[in-house]
Amino acid sequence: MLTRREFGSLSLTGFTGVAQSNQQAAWAGPAVVKTVFIAVARPTWPNPRFDVERARGEAAARLAEWEARHPGVLRLTGGEMVRTGEEAAAWARALDRETVDGVVAVTLTSGSDGMVLAVAKGGLPTLLWNQPYLGHAWGSMAAWVRAGNRGDVLTSSDPGDLDIYARIFYSIHMLRTSKVVVVVPERARESHGSQAAEFTRRYGTTFEYLSYADLKAAWEAVPAGEAEQEADRFVRSALRVVEPSREEIVRALRFYLGVKKLLAEHKANAITIDCLGGIQRRELPGYPCVAWSRLDDEGLYGVCQADLNCTMTQLLLTPLTGKPGFVFNSVFDSGRNELIQSHCTAPTAMQGIGGPRSPYIVRSHLETAEGVSLQVLMPESGVVTVAAFEGPGKLRLSTAEVLGNVASELGCRTQLRTRVRDAERMMQGYQGGLGVHRVTFYGNYRNEAFRLARMLGFEIVEEA
Repeated sequence: MLTRREFGSLSLTGFTGVAQSNQQAAWAGPAVVKTVFIAVARPTWPNPRFDVERARGEAAARLAEWEARHPGVLRLTGGEMVRTGEEAAAWARALDRETVDGVVAVTLTSGSDGMVLAVAKGGLPTLLWNQPYLGHAWGSMAAWVRAGNRGDVLTSSDPGDLDIYARIFYSIHMLRTSKVVVVVPERARESHGSQAAEFTRRYGTTFEYLSYADLKAAWEAVPAGEAEQEADRFVRSALRVVEPSREEIVRALRFYLGVKKLLAEHKANAITIDCLGGIQRRELPGYPCVAWSRLDDEGLYGVCQADLNCTMTQLLLTPLTGKPGFVFNSVFDSGRNELIQSHCTAPTAMQGIGGPRSPYIVRSHLETAEGVSLQVLMPESGVVTVAAFEGPGKLRLSTAEVLGNVASELGCRTQLRTRVRDAERMMQGYQGGLGVHRVTFYGNYRNEAFRLARMLGFEIVEEA
Protein backbone atom coordinates (compact mmCIF):
# COMPACT_ATOMS: atom_id res chain seq x y z
CA MET A 1 0.00 0.00 0.00
CA LEU A 2 1.30 3.45 -0.89
CA THR A 3 1.68 6.03 1.83
CA ARG A 4 -0.68 8.98 1.76
CA ARG A 5 2.18 11.28 0.75
CA GLU A 6 3.14 8.99 -2.15
CA PHE A 7 -0.46 8.69 -3.26
CA GLY A 8 -1.02 12.44 -3.24
CA SER A 9 2.12 13.09 -5.30
CA LEU A 10 1.36 10.71 -8.18
CA SER A 11 2.18 12.25 -11.55
CA LEU A 12 -0.59 13.80 -13.59
CA THR A 13 1.62 15.21 -16.34
CA GLY A 14 0.44 12.74 -18.96
CA PHE A 15 -3.23 13.03 -18.08
CA THR A 16 -3.04 16.84 -18.08
CA GLY A 17 -1.38 16.96 -21.49
CA VAL A 18 -3.96 14.62 -23.00
CA ALA A 19 -6.80 16.63 -21.45
CA GLN A 20 -5.46 19.91 -22.81
CA SER A 21 -5.48 18.50 -26.35
CA ASN A 22 -8.99 17.07 -25.98
CA GLN A 23 -10.91 19.89 -24.32
CA GLN A 24 -14.20 18.86 -25.96
CA ALA A 25 -13.94 15.23 -24.87
CA ALA A 26 -16.25 14.23 -22.02
CA TRP A 27 -13.50 12.35 -20.20
CA ALA A 28 -11.06 15.29 -20.26
CA GLY A 29 -11.32 17.06 -16.93
CA PRO A 30 -11.55 16.48 -13.19
CA ALA A 31 -14.09 14.48 -11.26
CA VAL A 32 -16.98 16.67 -10.15
CA VAL A 33 -17.96 15.91 -6.56
CA LYS A 34 -20.81 17.58 -4.71
CA THR A 35 -20.48 18.13 -0.95
CA VAL A 36 -23.19 18.40 1.69
CA PHE A 37 -23.03 19.04 5.44
CA ILE A 38 -25.46 17.23 7.73
CA ALA A 39 -26.55 18.19 11.26
CA VAL A 40 -29.74 18.08 13.30
CA ALA A 41 -31.42 21.37 14.14
CA ARG A 42 -30.81 21.03 17.90
CA PRO A 43 -27.78 18.84 18.62
CA THR A 44 -27.19 16.93 21.83
CA TRP A 45 -24.12 14.91 20.75
CA PRO A 46 -21.25 15.74 20.66
CA ASN A 47 -22.35 18.53 23.01
CA PRO A 48 -25.56 20.57 23.45
CA ARG A 49 -23.51 23.74 23.13
CA PHE A 50 -21.62 22.48 20.06
CA ASP A 51 -21.02 25.24 17.49
CA VAL A 52 -22.30 23.59 14.33
CA GLU A 53 -21.53 26.53 12.06
CA ARG A 54 -17.95 26.73 13.26
CA ALA A 55 -17.49 22.98 12.68
CA ARG A 56 -19.00 23.37 9.23
CA GLY A 57 -16.56 26.17 8.41
CA GLU A 58 -13.58 24.14 9.58
CA ALA A 59 -14.66 21.09 7.58
CA ALA A 60 -15.29 23.24 4.49
CA ALA A 61 -11.78 24.67 4.77
CA ARG A 62 -10.32 21.16 4.96
CA LEU A 63 -12.30 20.14 1.87
CA ALA A 64 -11.04 23.20 -0.01
CA GLU A 65 -7.46 22.23 0.88
CA TRP A 66 -8.17 18.69 -0.34
CA GLU A 67 -9.38 20.05 -3.67
CA ALA A 68 -6.33 22.30 -3.96
CA ARG A 69 -3.99 19.33 -3.45
CA HIS A 70 -5.44 17.61 -6.54
CA PRO A 71 -5.64 20.10 -9.42
CA GLY A 72 -7.02 18.58 -12.58
CA VAL A 73 -8.29 15.57 -10.62
CA LEU A 74 -11.00 16.93 -8.34
CA ARG A 75 -13.51 19.78 -8.48
CA LEU A 76 -15.86 20.30 -5.52
CA THR A 77 -19.29 21.89 -5.80
CA GLY A 78 -22.24 22.31 -3.45
CA GLY A 79 -21.49 22.84 0.22
CA GLU A 80 -25.10 23.15 1.37
CA MET A 81 -26.29 22.27 4.89
CA VAL A 82 -29.26 19.96 5.43
CA ARG A 83 -30.89 19.58 8.86
CA THR A 84 -33.94 17.39 8.28
CA GLY A 85 -34.72 14.19 6.43
CA GLU A 86 -36.94 16.11 4.01
CA GLU A 87 -34.15 18.55 3.21
CA ALA A 88 -31.70 15.69 2.67
CA ALA A 89 -34.05 13.84 0.33
CA ALA A 90 -34.77 17.03 -1.65
CA TRP A 91 -31.03 17.69 -1.93
CA ALA A 92 -30.49 14.19 -3.32
CA ARG A 93 -33.35 14.51 -5.82
CA ALA A 94 -31.81 17.71 -7.18
CA LEU A 95 -28.47 16.06 -8.04
CA ASP A 96 -27.47 16.41 -11.69
CA ARG A 97 -26.38 12.89 -12.52
CA GLU A 98 -25.18 13.94 -15.97
CA THR A 99 -22.42 16.16 -14.60
CA VAL A 100 -21.74 15.01 -11.03
CA ASP A 101 -19.55 11.94 -10.43
CA GLY A 102 -20.07 11.49 -6.70
CA VAL A 103 -20.97 12.94 -3.32
CA VAL A 104 -19.11 13.67 -0.10
CA ALA A 105 -21.42 13.88 2.91
CA VAL A 106 -19.97 15.40 6.09
CA THR A 107 -21.77 14.78 9.38
CA LEU A 108 -21.48 17.29 12.22
CA THR A 109 -23.82 15.88 14.90
CA SER A 110 -25.55 12.74 16.04
CA GLY A 111 -29.03 11.99 14.74
CA SER A 112 -27.80 12.29 11.17
CA ASP A 113 -28.15 8.61 10.12
CA GLY A 114 -31.41 9.00 8.25
CA MET A 115 -30.22 12.13 6.46
CA VAL A 116 -26.98 10.42 5.38
CA LEU A 117 -28.92 7.47 3.93
CA ALA A 118 -31.31 9.84 2.16
CA VAL A 119 -28.31 11.46 0.48
CA ALA A 120 -26.76 8.07 -0.36
CA LYS A 121 -30.05 6.90 -1.89
CA GLY A 122 -29.64 9.67 -4.45
CA GLY A 123 -27.86 7.02 -6.52
CA LEU A 124 -24.36 8.47 -6.87
CA PRO A 125 -21.23 6.95 -5.26
CA THR A 126 -21.23 8.56 -1.82
CA LEU A 127 -18.38 8.98 0.64
CA LEU A 128 -19.34 9.70 4.24
CA TRP A 129 -16.65 11.67 6.07
CA ASN A 130 -17.58 11.08 9.70
CA GLN A 131 -14.93 12.70 11.91
CA PRO A 132 -14.54 11.35 15.46
CA TYR A 133 -17.32 12.46 17.85
CA LEU A 134 -19.31 14.16 15.08
CA GLY A 135 -22.14 11.63 15.02
CA HIS A 136 -22.49 7.89 14.60
CA ALA A 137 -23.82 7.65 11.05
CA TRP A 138 -20.77 5.59 10.13
CA GLY A 139 -22.61 2.51 11.45
CA SER A 140 -25.73 2.80 9.28
CA MET A 141 -23.71 3.91 6.25
CA ALA A 142 -21.31 0.97 6.57
CA ALA A 143 -24.30 -1.39 6.71
CA TRP A 144 -25.73 0.31 3.61
CA VAL A 145 -22.45 -0.30 1.77
CA ARG A 146 -22.22 -3.93 2.96
CA ALA A 147 -25.63 -4.51 1.40
CA GLY A 148 -24.05 -3.82 -2.00
CA ASN A 149 -24.79 -0.14 -2.39
CA ARG A 150 -22.21 2.27 -3.80
CA GLY A 151 -20.37 4.19 -1.11
CA ASP A 152 -17.73 4.18 1.60
CA VAL A 153 -17.04 5.57 5.06
CA LEU A 154 -14.01 7.52 6.24
CA THR A 155 -13.77 7.92 10.03
CA SER A 156 -10.68 10.04 10.48
CA SER A 157 -9.65 13.27 12.12
CA ASP A 158 -6.87 13.69 9.54
CA PRO A 159 -8.20 15.41 6.39
CA GLY A 160 -5.16 14.09 4.52
CA ASP A 161 -6.86 10.70 4.56
CA LEU A 162 -9.27 12.12 1.98
CA ASP A 163 -6.46 12.15 -0.60
CA ILE A 164 -7.03 8.58 -1.70
CA TYR A 165 -10.64 9.43 -2.54
CA ALA A 166 -9.62 12.19 -4.96
CA ARG A 167 -8.18 9.46 -7.18
CA ILE A 168 -11.14 7.18 -6.52
CA PHE A 169 -13.59 9.83 -7.70
CA TYR A 170 -11.30 10.44 -10.68
CA SER A 171 -11.52 6.75 -11.60
CA ILE A 172 -15.31 6.90 -11.32
CA HIS A 173 -15.29 9.94 -13.60
CA MET A 174 -13.01 8.24 -16.13
CA LEU A 175 -15.24 5.17 -16.31
CA ARG A 176 -18.40 7.25 -16.60
CA THR A 177 -17.14 9.51 -19.39
CA SER A 178 -14.72 7.34 -21.39
CA LYS A 179 -15.38 6.15 -24.91
CA VAL A 180 -13.81 2.98 -26.27
CA VAL A 181 -13.34 2.31 -29.98
CA VAL A 182 -13.68 -1.41 -30.75
CA VAL A 183 -12.73 -3.21 -33.96
CA VAL A 184 -13.76 -6.84 -34.35
CA PRO A 185 -15.09 -8.87 -37.27
CA GLU A 186 -18.75 -8.23 -38.08
CA ARG A 187 -19.74 -11.71 -36.92
CA ALA A 188 -18.32 -11.06 -33.44
CA ARG A 189 -20.04 -7.74 -32.81
CA GLU A 190 -23.27 -9.09 -31.35
CA SER A 191 -21.69 -11.16 -28.56
CA HIS A 192 -18.98 -8.59 -27.98
CA GLY A 193 -21.51 -5.78 -27.89
CA SER A 194 -23.66 -7.50 -25.27
CA GLN A 195 -20.74 -7.48 -22.83
CA ALA A 196 -19.99 -3.85 -23.70
CA ALA A 197 -23.62 -2.95 -22.99
CA GLU A 198 -23.33 -4.40 -19.49
CA PHE A 199 -20.26 -2.30 -18.78
CA THR A 200 -22.14 0.75 -20.07
CA ARG A 201 -25.13 0.03 -17.85
CA ARG A 202 -22.99 -0.37 -14.78
CA TYR A 203 -20.31 2.31 -15.23
CA GLY A 204 -21.44 4.63 -18.04
CA THR A 205 -18.55 3.84 -20.39
CA THR A 206 -19.58 4.06 -24.05
CA PHE A 207 -18.37 1.96 -26.98
CA GLU A 208 -18.24 2.60 -30.73
CA TYR A 209 -17.64 -0.21 -33.18
CA LEU A 210 -15.55 0.62 -36.24
CA SER A 211 -14.19 -1.53 -39.07
CA TYR A 212 -10.78 -2.61 -40.26
CA ALA A 213 -11.42 -0.37 -43.26
CA ASP A 214 -11.64 2.57 -40.84
CA LEU A 215 -8.23 1.66 -39.41
CA LYS A 216 -6.75 1.40 -42.89
CA ALA A 217 -8.23 4.77 -43.90
CA ALA A 218 -6.77 6.39 -40.79
CA TRP A 219 -3.38 4.85 -41.60
CA GLU A 220 -3.52 6.07 -45.20
CA ALA A 221 -4.43 9.61 -44.07
CA VAL A 222 -1.08 10.01 -42.29
CA PRO A 223 1.49 11.69 -44.55
CA ALA A 224 4.42 9.40 -45.33
CA GLY A 225 6.93 12.03 -44.22
CA GLU A 226 5.24 12.38 -40.83
CA ALA A 227 5.47 8.63 -40.30
CA GLU A 228 9.15 8.64 -41.33
CA GLN A 229 9.95 11.35 -38.77
CA GLU A 230 8.06 9.52 -36.02
CA ALA A 231 9.91 6.31 -36.89
CA ASP A 232 13.23 8.16 -36.62
CA ARG A 233 12.37 9.36 -33.11
CA PHE A 234 11.21 5.88 -32.11
CA VAL A 235 14.44 4.23 -33.29
CA ARG A 236 16.68 6.91 -31.75
CA SER A 237 15.07 6.30 -28.35
CA ALA A 238 15.57 2.52 -28.53
CA LEU A 239 18.54 0.59 -27.16
CA ARG A 240 18.78 -1.18 -30.50
CA VAL A 241 16.77 -2.67 -33.36
CA VAL A 242 16.96 -6.44 -33.81
CA GLU A 243 14.60 -7.97 -36.40
CA PRO A 244 12.28 -5.35 -37.95
CA SER A 245 13.03 -3.68 -41.25
CA ARG A 246 12.85 0.07 -41.73
CA GLU A 247 9.64 -0.38 -43.74
CA GLU A 248 7.96 -2.36 -40.95
CA ILE A 249 8.91 0.27 -38.38
CA VAL A 250 7.53 3.11 -40.51
CA ARG A 251 4.27 1.20 -41.04
CA ALA A 252 3.94 0.61 -37.29
CA LEU A 253 4.51 4.27 -36.42
CA ARG A 254 2.11 5.33 -39.17
CA PHE A 255 -0.46 3.07 -37.54
CA TYR A 256 0.13 4.82 -34.19
CA LEU A 257 -0.32 8.27 -35.71
CA GLY A 258 -3.44 7.17 -37.59
CA VAL A 259 -5.06 5.60 -34.55
CA LYS A 260 -4.32 8.64 -32.40
CA LYS A 261 -6.04 10.89 -34.95
CA LEU A 262 -8.91 8.43 -35.21
CA LEU A 263 -9.45 8.57 -31.44
CA ALA A 264 -9.44 12.36 -31.52
CA GLU A 265 -11.98 12.43 -34.37
CA HIS A 266 -14.32 10.12 -32.47
CA LYS A 267 -13.71 11.84 -29.11
CA ALA A 268 -12.54 8.52 -27.67
CA ASN A 269 -9.69 7.81 -25.29
CA ALA A 270 -9.39 4.03 -25.64
CA ILE A 271 -9.17 1.45 -28.38
CA THR A 272 -9.12 -2.34 -28.44
CA ILE A 273 -9.13 -4.49 -31.57
CA ASP A 274 -8.95 -8.10 -32.66
CA CYS A 275 -5.34 -7.57 -33.65
CA LEU A 276 -4.17 -11.17 -34.12
CA GLY A 277 -7.15 -11.94 -36.32
CA GLY A 278 -6.62 -8.76 -38.28
CA ILE A 279 -2.95 -9.60 -38.79
CA GLN A 280 -3.70 -13.14 -39.90
CA ARG A 281 -6.38 -11.92 -42.33
CA ARG A 282 -4.02 -9.18 -43.59
CA GLU A 283 -6.59 -6.52 -42.69
CA LEU A 284 -4.15 -4.37 -40.68
CA PRO A 285 -1.78 -2.03 -42.56
CA GLY A 286 0.73 -2.08 -39.71
CA TYR A 287 1.35 -3.89 -36.43
CA PRO A 288 -0.44 -2.18 -33.51
CA CYS A 289 1.95 -3.17 -30.69
CA VAL A 290 3.91 0.11 -30.79
CA ALA A 291 0.70 2.15 -30.96
CA TRP A 292 -0.70 0.56 -27.82
CA SER A 293 2.56 1.16 -25.94
CA ARG A 294 2.67 4.81 -26.97
CA LEU A 295 -1.00 5.47 -26.20
CA ASP A 296 -0.69 3.91 -22.74
CA ASP A 297 2.39 6.02 -22.01
CA GLU A 298 0.43 9.16 -22.93
CA GLY A 299 -2.59 8.59 -20.68
CA LEU A 300 -4.75 7.07 -23.40
CA TYR A 301 -5.56 3.37 -23.65
CA GLY A 302 -4.56 0.81 -26.27
CA VAL A 303 -5.43 -2.82 -25.58
CA CYS A 304 -4.81 -5.83 -27.77
CA GLN A 305 -7.10 -8.72 -28.73
CA ALA A 306 -10.42 -6.85 -28.29
CA ASP A 307 -10.27 -7.65 -24.58
CA LEU A 308 -13.03 -5.62 -22.92
CA ASN A 309 -12.28 -6.94 -19.44
CA CYS A 310 -8.69 -5.73 -19.57
CA THR A 311 -9.65 -2.48 -21.29
CA MET A 312 -12.07 -1.71 -18.47
CA THR A 313 -9.47 -2.76 -15.90
CA GLN A 314 -7.11 -0.12 -17.28
CA LEU A 315 -9.87 2.50 -17.32
CA LEU A 316 -10.53 1.62 -13.67
CA LEU A 317 -6.98 1.50 -12.30
CA THR A 318 -4.85 3.84 -14.42
CA PRO A 319 -6.75 6.92 -13.12
CA LEU A 320 -6.48 5.50 -9.60
CA THR A 321 -2.73 4.88 -9.78
CA GLY A 322 -1.55 7.46 -12.31
CA LYS A 323 0.24 4.58 -14.08
CA PRO A 324 -0.42 2.63 -17.27
CA GLY A 325 -1.22 -1.05 -17.02
CA PHE A 326 0.69 -3.88 -18.71
CA VAL A 327 -1.77 -6.37 -20.22
CA PHE A 328 -0.07 -9.75 -20.22
CA ASN A 329 -0.38 -13.46 -20.83
CA SER A 330 0.17 -15.50 -17.67
CA VAL A 331 2.93 -18.11 -17.53
CA PHE A 332 3.13 -20.12 -14.29
CA ASP A 333 6.15 -21.85 -12.81
CA SER A 334 4.47 -23.39 -9.77
CA GLY A 335 7.61 -25.12 -8.50
CA ARG A 336 9.28 -21.72 -8.12
CA ASN A 337 6.07 -19.99 -6.99
CA GLU A 338 6.41 -17.60 -9.91
CA LEU A 339 4.14 -15.90 -12.39
CA ILE A 340 5.85 -14.69 -15.55
CA GLN A 341 4.02 -11.80 -17.19
CA SER A 342 4.54 -11.95 -20.93
CA HIS A 343 3.30 -9.92 -23.92
CA CYS A 344 4.51 -8.27 -27.12
CA THR A 345 3.15 -4.85 -26.24
CA ALA A 346 3.98 -3.00 -23.05
CA PRO A 347 4.06 0.60 -21.83
CA THR A 348 7.42 2.14 -20.99
CA ALA A 349 6.14 4.63 -18.36
CA MET A 350 5.26 1.96 -15.81
CA GLN A 351 6.27 4.13 -12.85
CA GLY A 352 3.92 6.95 -13.79
CA ILE A 353 2.45 8.70 -16.82
CA GLY A 354 4.67 11.66 -17.55
CA GLY A 355 7.51 10.10 -15.57
CA PRO A 356 10.73 8.33 -16.59
CA ARG A 357 10.53 5.73 -19.36
CA SER A 358 11.99 2.25 -19.26
CA PRO A 359 14.51 1.33 -21.97
CA TYR A 360 13.25 -0.80 -24.85
CA ILE A 361 14.53 -2.89 -27.73
CA VAL A 362 12.75 -2.90 -31.09
CA ARG A 363 11.78 -6.47 -31.89
CA SER A 364 9.49 -8.44 -34.17
CA HIS A 365 6.16 -9.75 -32.93
CA LEU A 366 7.27 -13.12 -31.59
CA GLU A 367 4.22 -15.25 -32.42
CA THR A 368 4.19 -14.22 -36.08
CA ALA A 369 7.94 -13.57 -36.50
CA GLU A 370 7.24 -10.34 -38.36
CA GLY A 371 6.09 -6.77 -37.73
CA VAL A 372 7.22 -4.59 -34.84
CA SER A 373 6.89 -4.87 -31.08
CA LEU A 374 8.79 -3.65 -28.03
CA GLN A 375 10.86 -5.60 -25.57
CA VAL A 376 10.53 -3.28 -22.59
CA LEU A 377 13.02 -3.67 -19.75
CA MET A 378 10.69 -3.12 -16.81
CA PRO A 379 11.77 -1.85 -13.36
CA GLU A 380 13.30 -4.89 -11.66
CA SER A 381 12.14 -4.47 -8.07
CA GLY A 382 9.09 -3.58 -6.05
CA VAL A 383 5.54 -4.84 -5.79
CA VAL A 384 2.95 -4.93 -8.56
CA THR A 385 -0.83 -5.07 -8.35
CA VAL A 386 -2.35 -7.57 -10.79
CA ALA A 387 -6.00 -7.33 -11.76
CA ALA A 388 -8.64 -8.11 -14.37
CA PHE A 389 -12.38 -7.71 -14.55
CA GLU A 390 -14.32 -10.95 -14.84
CA GLY A 391 -17.34 -9.25 -16.31
CA PRO A 392 -18.66 -5.92 -15.02
CA GLY A 393 -19.42 -7.00 -11.46
CA LYS A 394 -16.25 -8.81 -10.41
CA LEU A 395 -12.56 -7.88 -10.29
CA ARG A 396 -9.84 -10.47 -9.75
CA LEU A 397 -6.94 -9.02 -7.76
CA SER A 398 -3.56 -10.02 -6.40
CA THR A 399 -0.12 -8.60 -5.65
CA ALA A 400 3.28 -9.95 -6.62
CA GLU A 401 6.94 -9.26 -5.94
CA VAL A 402 8.99 -8.24 -8.98
CA LEU A 403 12.07 -10.44 -9.49
CA GLY A 404 13.36 -9.08 -12.79
CA ASN A 405 13.07 -9.20 -16.57
CA VAL A 406 13.27 -12.42 -18.56
CA ALA A 407 15.07 -12.69 -21.89
CA SER A 408 13.57 -15.62 -23.74
CA GLU A 409 12.64 -16.54 -27.29
CA LEU A 410 9.65 -18.43 -25.88
CA GLY A 411 6.39 -16.59 -25.24
CA CYS A 412 6.33 -12.85 -25.95
CA ARG A 413 8.89 -10.06 -26.16
CA THR A 414 8.39 -8.28 -22.81
CA GLN A 415 8.58 -10.69 -19.89
CA LEU A 416 8.52 -9.84 -16.20
CA ARG A 417 9.22 -12.51 -13.59
CA THR A 418 7.25 -12.14 -10.34
CA ARG A 419 6.82 -14.14 -7.16
CA VAL A 420 3.27 -14.76 -5.94
CA ARG A 421 1.96 -16.13 -2.68
CA ASP A 422 0.74 -19.50 -4.01
CA ALA A 423 1.25 -20.06 -7.73
CA GLU A 424 -0.35 -23.52 -7.75
CA ARG A 425 -3.54 -22.33 -6.07
CA MET A 426 -3.62 -19.23 -8.25
CA MET A 427 -3.30 -21.28 -11.41
CA GLN A 428 -5.99 -23.77 -10.36
CA GLY A 429 -8.49 -20.98 -9.77
CA TYR A 430 -7.66 -18.82 -12.80
CA GLN A 431 -10.66 -17.25 -14.52
CA GLY A 432 -11.56 -13.95 -16.14
CA GLY A 433 -9.59 -11.73 -18.45
CA LEU A 434 -9.24 -13.10 -21.98
CA GLY A 435 -8.36 -16.62 -20.96
CA VAL A 436 -4.98 -15.98 -19.35
CA HIS A 437 -4.91 -12.15 -19.50
CA ARG A 438 -4.26 -9.94 -16.50
CA VAL A 439 -3.12 -6.31 -16.13
CA THR A 440 -0.22 -5.30 -13.89
CA PHE A 441 0.41 -1.92 -12.24
CA TYR A 442 3.58 -1.01 -10.34
CA GLY A 443 2.83 -0.43 -6.66
CA ASN A 444 0.63 -2.07 -4.04
CA TYR A 445 -2.91 -0.76 -4.52
CA ARG A 446 -4.81 -3.53 -2.79
CA ASN A 447 -6.42 -1.35 -0.11
CA GLU A 448 -7.22 1.43 -2.58
CA ALA A 449 -8.84 -1.09 -4.92
CA PHE A 450 -11.13 -2.31 -2.13
CA ARG A 451 -12.19 1.28 -1.38
CA LEU A 452 -12.89 1.83 -5.06
CA ALA A 453 -14.86 -1.42 -5.22
CA ARG A 454 -17.11 -0.25 -2.39
CA MET A 455 -17.65 3.10 -4.08
CA LEU A 456 -18.67 1.40 -7.34
CA GLY A 457 -20.39 -1.65 -5.88
CA PHE A 458 -18.40 -4.44 -7.53
CA GLU A 459 -16.94 -7.58 -5.95
CA ILE A 460 -13.21 -8.23 -5.52
CA VAL A 461 -11.97 -11.81 -5.60
CA GLU A 462 -8.43 -12.11 -4.26
CA GLU A 463 -6.34 -14.59 -6.18
CA ALA A 464 -3.71 -16.51 -4.27
